[in-house]
Amino acid sequence: MAPRQYFLRKPSKPVFVAMATTRTTERTWPELLGSNNWKGLLEPLYLDLRRLILRSGDFCQATYDAFNNDQNSKYCGSSRYGKQSFFQKVMLDSASDYQVSSFLYATAQVTVTKPSSSIPCHVKLGTVNRIGSDTLPLPLMKPSKVFKTSPEEGNGSSTDSGEDDESVPKVMLGWLTVYTSSDPKSSFTKQSARTQLLTEIKKLVNQYKDEKLSITFTGHSLGASLSILSAFDIVANEISDIPVTAFVFGCPQVGPLLGYVSSGTELVIDTRKSASLKDSTNPSDWHNLQGMLHIVAGWNGADGEFKLEVERSPALVNKSSEFLKDEYLIPGSWWVEKNKGLVRDEKGEWVLAPPAEEDLPIPEY
Repeated sequence: MAPRQYFLRKPSKPVFVAMATTRTTERTWPELLGSNNWKGLLEPLYLDLRRLILRSGDFCQATYDAFNNDQNSKYCGSSRYGKQSFFQKVMLDSASDYQVSSFLYATAQVTVTKPSSSIPCHVKLGTVNRIGSDTLPLPLMKPSKVFKTSPEEGNGSSTDSGEDDESVPKVMLGWLTVYTSSDPKSSFTKQSARTQLLTEIKKLVNQYKDEKLSITFTGHSLGASLSILSAFDIVANEISDIPVTAFVFGCPQVGPLLGYVSSGTELVIDTRKSASLKDSTNPSDWHNLQGMLHIVAGWNGADGEFKLEVERSPALVNKSSEFLKDEYLIPGSWWVEKNKGLVRDEKGEWVLAPPAEEDLPIPEY
């Protein structure tokens, strides 16, 4: 099976998605966001678009790097780092150029043994930042823990109409449930991810109402599906005069299994192009976000030679995998908390360190 990866979605209306080498003509910011469906920007991959895609992927990775998935911690499911120094602590390039506006959470009600049993699973850490051209990027991530739905819940699709009308867009019910469900028992998800998102969008649009804005969603895996769903939602129901873009990575199908029609622009890359990566047969390597970003950094088309067009450390590939060749001497899954978060207390006991005050998770909605 060929280890290939897929990106990019573009809904109708001003919602966009894309990818990016050679600079021949200066392109405008709207063009980079897909105003012309990235015509002439993908083959070869336009340099500024390549950088924008990589930056979008880095925002996704930041949510992974900050996510507390330690089930021994009472803060599991939240960000390890607070807003004030979030980007500095995940070591994002040019961290001081960005600020976190809000953390958003989603919950999935999971059927375990009987309908009344459920597990809240926080799957979305959304950060809203401000970048160079007054763009508000919102990174979304996949869950660190796989959750399951019952057959009745997971395989259906949903619309805003009860009729089985093929002309009405449909969304896989599992994605919609994650996006729209709430949990009154959780202090973080008393409101659905959708409600949190729309509230935050309205706040930011009002805050920067005197500036020319664009909104960019980015996500990987499940986060990619939620990015597409969120982008369509705000364009259809909230935003009519601001360009909305979704740069997505390794995105599952969002619509129904039968009759699915892609509404986006897709760039296919091949992980076999890079001599730095192992000839892996593990699908999780092909789906690894940093593996994808490594390929984007050097992608020169299916027939072109792989060559890094931007400076990017190969070591990033092994942040949460062992996809990089052993000759690089980079350990696998190297992004971990020191001592897995354990410290010695005043009694000499090893305990999980409590978060610093600025990093304490606080419900916002």
